[in-house]
Amino acid sequence: MTVTNSGIQYAVQIITKHFGNLVAKVCETLLKSGPLNLGALIRSTALTPQQVKNSLLILVQHNCVQPFTQESKAGLKVQYIAVYDNILHRLRFAKFLAVVAQELGDDCKQLVAGLLEHGRLTQQQLMDRADQKSKSTSTEVQDVFAVQDAAQENFVRLVNACFVERCPAPEPLLEEPPEQEGPKKSRGKSAKMAQVPETIEQRVLAAARPMEAIRFLITTDAETDDPLQKSENNFSSMGVEEKRKFDDLDSEEHGSNDKGVILWCANFEQFIHCLRHKACIESVRARHDDGAAVVLRAVLKATRNQETKVKTDYSVPLKMDAIYEEVMDSEACPSLEQECVRAHLRLLCGAPLVSGEYEDENEDVLYSVDLKKIIELLQNDEVESIVLKRYGKDAYRIFRLLTSQSNAGRFFETDKISEMALVDKKETPKILYKLWKDDYVHMEKLSLTAAKQSQVMVWKVHKSIVWEHVLGEMYHAAYNLVKRYDHEREENKEVKNTPKEKRFGELEKKANRFLAVRKIMASSLLKLDDALMLFHDF
Repeated sequence: MTVTNSGIQYAVQIITKHFGNLVAKVCETLLKSGPLNLGALIRSTALTPQQVKNSLLILVQHNCVQPFTQESKAGLKVQYIAVYDNILHRLRFAKFLAVVAQELGDDCKQLVAGLLEHGRLTQQQLMDRADQKSKSTSTEVQDVFAVQDAAQENFVRLVNACFVERCPAPEPLLEEPPEQEGPKKSRGKSAKMAQVPETIEQRVLAAARPMEAIRFLITTDAETDDPLQKSENNFSSMGVEEKRKFDDLDSEEHGSNDKGVILWCANFEQFIHCLRHKACIESVRARHDDGAAVVLRAVLKATRNQETKVKTDYSVPLKMDAIYEEVMDSEACPSLEQECVRAHLRLLCGAPLVSGEYEDENEDVLYSVDLKKIIELLQNDEVESIVLKRYGKDAYRIFRLLTSQSNAGRFFETDKISEMALVDKKETPKILYKLWKDDYVHMEKLSLTAAKQSQVMVWKVHKSIVWEHVLGEMYHAAYNLVKRYDHEREENKEVKNTPKEKRFGELEKKANRFLAVRKIMASSLLKLDDALMLFHDF
């Protein structure tokens, strides 16, 4: 889905809160204008060259901007592009840390916390940080080598679980996209939908991503690669510097002494993977039962490392034996029998992929869960709840009826909608008009040729359009919520600066009110971000 203006404002608000106004101005310019070189960025922001350079260094360090090289008439030129998703992920760090703590424990969580805080670190910096953390939190004298060995082991676990990866290449060469062949291939609606071109941001990130062979490769030397091995395998793009000098930056100020340094960063894609799986499991639990949720969790756990992208429509096909073995290994297993597991799989997968004649007797039966359908049901529930709260029960029934028929592309007359949704005929046109005015339904007028010519209004829901509209509203709501929170914090600065034991009377009331408001706002933003991920990331 395209990023709306409200979405850009929300992202800029996040950067302002974390890095200040100057960095936010550079980021906003890149978000609104797209890729720019250093000179164009300086002209657009009206900041000094040094201010723009420092802002870019901060944004690159924290994975919010990706530099890349593109060929132009003047030769190769370094440009910068804002990574919108990574900016939004900055408000999800608490969720990411909860995922690591649940999967690998608190010690691994501390290592990831360092990467999220600093953006990019070397392996040795992570080890040193773990050593300092253990000294500050423990009163006992601990063996330095034991602490570093434990940190090293946890680091390996994080990399093996794909929560930590090597940083992207500093300035990958962006090649021109292959030219689309003639319009013959774009016949039909399905062909058009299948040929969605990649955005320039997606192409840049794909070019910068290290090869899978080295993306999660840990070398024996914590800091550098073996130069002979690098030249032999052409791994020159593996190293990324903490403050990567760009061609446009002053070479004297940013030397190349650390050219071989390997930096690591959090793999946001893997975290979103886990959160998507969690959302699917909880949805299945709510719609069916705990047994179905356990089976789905087993399927997703067994195939997580084989999924190549976040927005997968179906899980990787698995045989019954592999699924049942994973279910039995699950701690949450409620002693499910094999036939019960098979029944849950039929419910989640629909018809299995069978290569033989009989499903029960053939060992080659493969099961693949329809994840896209689960996510679509969650999206339907979210939009329908918005309609219910905003327009009432009658509007909810009408919208749900039209949504259920949206895939078939059917239009419904007003009287037919009134009859099927059990809504009063006089109220139905009013409700439909409100929904149409707010872009929740689509309306067309049909001219009927008869003895007496007349016009009939027909209605339907265009899911993609409505979903994009809802996402824009969510961005706007999140932006307003963050602004309101900042306003409340500024208004209660006196309360925050006053020690708790000195708060009496009116000041104590203000403090209690501020704490209550802050708690409500934090909870609201958390739920709103879950909805944002559902429509934007899942």
